[in-house]
Amino acid sequence: MNDKKLETIRGSGNVYRDFGVKNADVEQFKALLAAEIVKTLDKEGLSVRKAHANTGIAAADFSRIRNADLSRFTADRLIAILNRLGSKVEISLKIRRDSTTKHAA
Repeated sequence: MNDKKLETIRGSGNVYRDFGVKNADVEQFKALLAAEIVKTLDKEGLSVRKAHANTGIAAADFSRIRNADLSRFTADRLIAILNRLGSKVEISLKIRRDSTTKHAA
């Protein structure tokens, strides 16, 4: 039997940051917005074509969002899509300073 101990590492809550992705906070925000879009589509029983018909936003964009292909989207575009779907977005911002980052005086 292997006597090696497994170490549990707690994530930051942002998988993009944990994997060293550039602009991790923006990517996490976009993913959260996309998840809300998908939830809305599912709740309303909307296909991508029906969502297009209701909003004027391309069905291909809804397909990309469903497939988590968010590279073509900005956060403000995703918010605009949520608005077109009838949702209002409220953002609460909390800034935490990273204790490991050194700033020049």
